[in-house]
Amino acid sequence: MLARKGPLLPDGFFLTRLAENAKQPNQFKTNSQRARFITKNGSCNVAHKNIREQGRFLQDVFTTMVDLKWHYSLLIFTSAFLCSWMLFAMMWWLMAFAHGDLEPRDPNGEPGPMPCVTAINSFTSAFLFSIEVQVTIGFGGRMVTEECPLAIMVLIVQNILGLIVNAVMLGCVFMKTAQANRRAETLIFSRNAVIAPRQGRPTFMFRLGDLRKSMIISATIQLQVIRRTVTTEGEVIPVCQLDIQVENPLRSNGIFLVSPLIISHTIERGSPLYEVSAHSLATEDMEIIVILEGVVETTGITMQARTSYTPEEILWGRRFVSIMTEEDGRYSVDYSKFGNTVPVRMPALSAKELDQIRGVQEGDVPEGQLQGWGLVRAGRGGFRRGGRTCDSSSASRPWYAAQPEKEEHVKAKEKNGQKKTVQLEVIGRKIEVEGLGDFSDRE
Repeated sequence: MLARKGPLLPDGFFLTRLAENAKQPNQFKTNSQRARFITKNGSCNVAHKNIREQGRFLQDVFTTMVDLKWHYSLLIFTSAFLCSWMLFAMMWWLMAFAHGDLEPRDPNGEPGPMPCVTAINSFTSAFLFSIEVQVTIGFGGRMVTEECPLAIMVLIVQNILGLIVNAVMLGCVFMKTAQANRRAETLIFSRNAVIAPRQGRPTFMFRLGDLRKSMIISATIQLQVIRRTVTTEGEVIPVCQLDIQVENPLRSNGIFLVSPLIISHTIERGSPLYEVSAHSLATEDMEIIVILEGVVETTGITMQARTSYTPEEILWGRRFVSIMTEEDGRYSVDYSKFGNTVPVRMPALSAKELDQIRGVQEGDVPEGQLQGWGLVRAGRGGFRRGGRTCDSSSASRPWYAAQPEKEEHVKAKEKNGQKKTVQLEVIGRKIEVEGLGDFSDRE
């Protein structure tokens, strides 16, 4: 467990964020600010207009009150109690007026009939008695007598309605203070995402951290790309959601958030980012939404934290710096470097272009060697999905490097009169150098 002094970030973290924005701007930032569905703090950035069926919100009053802002909730809370007290105060006053309890009497004369409620002489005293009944505060000066059965019935009704109002109002206040999104305030995401090579493939990455000591149980991460698409019939779909597989050898989206993690997605065939290059990234009309779900360890409430990344917030050819060190037998996390990145050598070509240079086409993957997710040995005997490839010799090679042919096969082809081919590895290196030159010029 990471030792932290408190749930709040140090001042240096915010200063680092400002320095990060100033020193590491996106190379392809546009002037106009694009609209986004999810803001950086996780709220939904969609405005609902021209809703004609407003009565649907009244059918679920409790959820509507919980969703309201605090000043509206407090106004409703106060108004509900005042209205109930005023309503029953009017009923007690009318009952006393009908029974004749409000008529003046001579203190030295004969005592009159027994009143329905003692010590009610005006509307003010009836209002005070209504408050005493509903909030169960008894000062001993006013009480219901056996003279009026109707007064006993009103007393019972006010007690029942008072309990209902208390339960609803206190329940709303409790749900607003214990909402799951409050726990999400201490979950932080890196302001920028990066695309950098990892294990020989271009990878989309961002950093996620938890500032509290209490854990998020059964935490799962989900990535979605929202982009505008056009069908073959010409129909424009403004919101097309595509799931992105998170890099995990178990092929599941579950994570153990014991320390800040770098969540990665390998860009390969089938990925929505497969055709995105460093030059086309600025013109992409897309938004990558990150959704973290889990159960709060202390309360058992299911929570969800959200953020999003637009093309302006994706840095090409950069990698996150390490923020974890081991000190005195425990791990220490430096949150002042949470969003810092460093440049890495990476061509400006897309993953599709690099695969074409390598010679990987549709159906060119041999049996037993899957692109991206291959077969790796699991235990004694047998294989499971989750590795890169079964061929260990290609693990250290870049993704653009083709498998070199053996000399015997080359000599046999030359002997048979076949044309000699140039290895794609040489072409790949040449294009990589050219791509890096173009990318460095843009910087």
